[in-house]
Amino acid sequence: QVQLVESGGGLVQTGASLTLSCAASGSIFMINANVMGWYRQVPGKQRELVAGISSSGRTNYADSVKGRFTVSRDNAKRTVYLQMTSLRPEDTGVYYCNVKQLNRDYWGQGTQVTVSS
Repeated sequence: QVQLVESGGGLVQTGASLTLSCAASGSIFMINANVMGWYRQVPGKQRELVAGISSSGRTNYADSVKGRFTVSRDNAKRTVYLQMTSLRPEDTGVYYCNVKQLNRDYWGQGTQVTVSS
């Protein structure tokens, strides 16, 4: 199994910055063969991709966060980060860490991000 533990959420004002972290552990975690990323979910809507990064460092972002969010990973620490800047109220939601590996998805417990206007 792969276990994911997120941290860094909170309540901030519009325009503020936050950094989320997600540490992975587990005997089958394959640092060189997975994609790590972040999804966001708000009540009544499906979970959506915010940003992802492959083992080789290739990244992809939702259009709504391009230029404001940066995803990165530290393979030595088995950790993925999401640096969020210029936060907007529409960024509010529960952010879930995700690892895609060998056709399986692993999820963290989620961390709440609330951006007040």
